[in-house]
Amino acid sequence: MKSVFIVFNQANTERVEYLLDMLSIKGFTFFEDVQGRGTNGGEPRRGTHTWPEMNSAVLTVVEDSKVPELLDTIKKLDNRNTDVGVRAFVWNIEQTI
Repeated sequence: MKSVFIVFNQANTERVEYLLDMLSIKGFTFFEDVQGRGTNGGEPRRGTHTWPEMNSAVLTVVEDSKVPELLDTIKKLDNRNTDVGVRAFVWNIEQTI
């Protein structure tokens, strides 16, 4: 199993939820008001007067076979509007209960 952490501008919230539904990914944890700055020239997302936008994030655990399709779909979303941005990070899940 793999954990996929998806960080995205809040403008993409409905799109991210839609892609999870489209890929039949039912379980996830949603984080609102995530602050940060992307490594590829990203603008800060701080929720302040100077940097008013915010990010959100989703953490999901999926079967290994689901990861390539999920990442491909996320990449397509990112390519639609690179200024808004979405990133995904994958790591192994050793155990669950």
